[in-house]
Amino acid sequence: MDRKSHALHLFILLTAALGAGAFFSYALTKRLFGIALERNGAKKIENIPIVREMVSGILPQKEFLCALRKGEKQLRSLPTQKIEIKGADGIPLVGHWYPAKNPARTIIAMHGWRSSWARDFGLIASFWHKAGCNVLFAEQRGQGESGGEHMSFGLIERQDCLCWIQWVNQRMGKFPLYLAGISMGAATVLMAADLGLPCNVKGIIADCGFTSPHAIWKHVSEKNLHLSYRLRGQLADHFCKKTLQVGANDFSTLDALCQSTIPILLIHGKEDHFVPVEMTYENYKACAGPKRMLIIPHADHGMSYYSAPDAYQKELLNFFATFDHYKTY
Repeated sequence: MDRKSHALHLFILLTAALGAGAFFSYALTKRLFGIALERNGAKKIENIPIVREMVSGILPQKEFLCALRKGEKQLRSLPTQKIEIKGADGIPLVGHWYPAKNPARTIIAMHGWRSSWARDFGLIASFWHKAGCNVLFAEQRGQGESGGEHMSFGLIERQDCLCWIQWVNQRMGKFPLYLAGISMGAATVLMAADLGLPCNVKGIIADCGFTSPHAIWKHVSEKNLHLSYRLRGQLADHFCKKTLQVGANDFSTLDALCQSTIPILLIHGKEDHFVPVEMTYENYKACAGPKRMLIIPHADHGMSYYSAPDAYQKELLNFFATFDHYKTY
C-alpha cells in the first residue's frame, strides 16, 4: 500500500471511529434524557439499584429507608381529600388536602424527582399538622396520578404552583400560605418565586434544591456518572427544547430569586451527593428578599429532617412566626 492509500485508509478509519463515538454519545444522552424526564423512564432504572445509586451518588441507608417507608404508610393512612385540577396547559393535576383543626397557615408541598407526596413528606407531615398547617400535597406532573408524559425539573412545574395557589385561595381565602418543596420540588417552588404570587404567599421553604436543570444534569453527568457533559449538554438541551419547548438552561432558581422579595428559607444537608450544597449557597446569595439558611451536618440528599428534626422544626417555627403576617409587597 502506497503512502497516499495508507493515509486515505487511516482517514476512513478515523472518520468511522468518530462517527461511531458520536452515535454512541447521542444514543446514551437520549437514554439518559428519557430516564430524567419521561414518565416511563423510571422503568429503565427501577429494577437496577446500582444505576439509581450511580445517578444519585447516594449509598442506600437502611435505617433511613425504613423510616421513609414507615412515614409514607402513615401519611397514606390519614384522611386526606383527593383534589383534581388542571394546569394552565390543560394537564390534569392531582393533590391531597390535609386540613388542620385550628389552622394558622397553609402549605403547598411539592415532592421530588421520581418520588411521591407520601414518601417525601411522610416524616414531616405530623409536625406540620401539629404546628397548625393545612397541607396540600401536590403530585407533580409526569409522576404519580397527575397527568403528563414528561417532567421538566421545575421549568413547567413552577407554573403549576399558580394553579394550586388559586385552588387553595378559593377554599381558604387570603390565608397565610407557604410553598414548600424537596429536591426537584424545591427547585420548582423557588423558580415560582417571580411569578407575581398573591400577597398571602408569605414564604418559600426549599429543602436540597438545585439551581437549574442544566446545572444538576451537568453535576450528575460529571461527578456521579463520570461522563463529559460538553457535547451531552448540547444534546440534552436539544432534546429538552424539542420535547418541552423550553431549554434546560432557559431559566433557573437564580433568575427567579433575584427578582423576588418573598422570604426564603433554604435547607440542605452538607453531605448531599445528589444536589451539592453549593447550589443552596448560590440560591442564598441570589435572594433579593429576606432569607434564611439551615445547613445540616452529615446529612445526605433529602435527609435533613431525618438527621436533625429538632433543628429543622425550630427553624420552621421561627420562619412561620416571623413571616405569617409579613407584607410581601
